[in-house]
Amino acid sequence: MTEHLILILGACLLDALIGDPVYRLHPIRLIGHWILVCERALFALGLNGRLGGVIHWGLVVGTALGVWFGVRLGLDAIHPWLAFGWDLLIAYSLLCTRELLEQGWRILRDLDDLPAVRRRLSLLVGRDTEPLQRDGVVRATLESLSENLTDGVLTPLWAFCLFGLPGLILVKAISTLDSMVGYKNARYARFGWAGARSDDLIHWLPARLSVPLLALAALLRREHPRLAFSAAWRYHALLPSPNSGWSEAACAGALRVRLIGPVWRRGRLINEIYMGDPDWPADLDAGDLRRGLWLILTACLLALMAGLGMIGLL
Repeated sequence: MTEHLILILGACLLDALIGDPVYRLHPIRLIGHWILVCERALFALGLNGRLGGVIHWGLVVGTALGVWFGVRLGLDAIHPWLAFGWDLLIAYSLLCTRELLEQGWRILRDLDDLPAVRRRLSLLVGRDTEPLQRDGVVRATLESLSENLTDGVLTPLWAFCLFGLPGLILVKAISTLDSMVGYKNARYARFGWAGARSDDLIHWLPARLSVPLLALAALLRREHPRLAFSAAWRYHALLPSPNSGWSEAACAGALRVRLIGPVWRRGRLINEIYMGDPDWPADLDAGDLRRGLWLILTACLLALMAGLGMIGLL
């Protein structure tokens, strides 16, 4: 248990101090490459339906866990500290809380330079960023931060705390699978089913727990904790995902702002509905983005405390 706590705190501290490491053999990059290799092989064999997708899921997840464990076993035979160092490197590489928040702070810093922040925002969202004005950039940034709070922070961190490094590797492998093959198009509607459904499953509970977490963060930040609950209940279904709407709607309520609004994709207007009560402001500015960033940061710290509390209870 002590080693587990040290591993979690060490990985979180490295993430907070340094941020997401950039190197050629980064685990997510390797998993992504392996996903493509396995996909091409299975499609070449004609296994492009649900069965192929299940096999693909097993190959990706099994290999990710197997490589980690195999290397750890070899290093442990040499010296236990080498095995611990390997675990710390992998855990640190798979946590990305600082990277999530830094993207938001960079947009806040450059908010007066619309062309620059539109380019930066395009790395975070799948919509067209060219039509966005200042208020639209702020709304889209808050949506991205609050949505990624669940799948980028809460689920990986809590899986790490509850199930150790295998839990963290499993979550990140599934999330990478979903991001690469979890699409409802002609190629992946059936093949990507296993990746998409397992991604929905692992984020189901953390997504709903994000609501009281954001409400508590709003209380500490002197925002609107009650509105976080009511907005999450009323507006979470505005998003097609079964999970991402909970944290996004809770964030809108906690800040008492309207999110979403006009969304363009490939030159087409695909949404005009706002998330939030009609009397809440939608013309957001730098102050609203700053409040949102502090809210998300507070929620991340509370999530770590909750994760450590889970270890104590177990």
